[in-house]
Amino acid sequence: MRVLLRGQTNEARSGVGLMSVTVSPVARRRELGSLLRSLRTRTGLTTEEVAERLGVSRSKISRLENGRRGASSADIARLCELYQVDDEYRSRLAELAVEGKQRAWWQRLNLTYGDYVGLEAEAESISDYALALVPGLLQTPDYARAIVRAGGPALPASIVEERVQARVIRQRLLAAAAGPRFVAVLDESVLHRVVGSPSVMVAQLRQILEMSRLPNVTIRIVPYDAGTVVSGVNKFIILRFALADIPDIVLIEDLTDHQYVDGADDVAVYNTTFQRLLSLSADPVASRAMVLAKVTAYELRIR
Repeated sequence: MRVLLRGQTNEARSGVGLMSVTVSPVARRRELGSLLRSLRTRTGLTTEEVAERLGVSRSKISRLENGRRGASSADIARLCELYQVDDEYRSRLAELAVEGKQRAWWQRLNLTYGDYVGLEAEAESISDYALALVPGLLQTPDYARAIVRAGGPALPASIVEERVQARVIRQRLLAAAAGPRFVAVLDESVLHRVVGSPSVMVAQLRQILEMSRLPNVTIRIVPYDAGTVVSGVNKFIILRFALADIPDIVLIEDLTDHQYVDGADDVAVYNTTFQRLLSLSADPVASRAMVLAKVTAYELRIR
């Protein structure tokens, strides 16, 4: 079972060697973890009981099941013995374990969200809500560069360029033949907040217009007069996967970390919230008109 990583590349840019891989190790670890959790549940064992029988810590079992840790061949052999797994299923788990330890191009860069990139690469659909900034999959290099530079302590120019290039490479997902369905809901304030300069904003908004023409991309704007938006969250992304063994996941961004939510009840809350935001937003045609109007306004400022 081998799933091609959409947008894979072996190009080297900005002095960084980007290695092509055929799978997303992050997605493979989560798939493996989901299968291991199902096997444990089927046997009626708790994580504490499995840990005790294998002579390992409970945290190790939990990290294996949530995909936060890669599994060794010895781990797979012992778990399969405990769960009485047949040879065919054991082979499947072993292959996932091997693929979960491969190195992907984004793991060679100084990214703070590498796990997310690995999940995004295999998502069937991506629902992105942005209150303050243009989503990464839509950013121009100049816009992205301004965001990276403003994100914290001064970074070396080489790291800034690595992170900008990573966003450019990620955007190939949307133009790929098997690209995911991408729905972005942007607050109107995103159009008005000048990132970089008015000239940068003109190029950025024109890119939004161009990307919105892709058949798998939908961009909606929540106008100022649409009513109250959901409070308490400025940015979240919902990822859905074609494989049933990888549950839907929500990424929540804050200043210091990226939180992943995959509990069914919690994901349902974010799905409901996203639908609420869609109901407040202008339709795609009206949203494009709002973006185009702001392009015109910026162009008048820089003449």
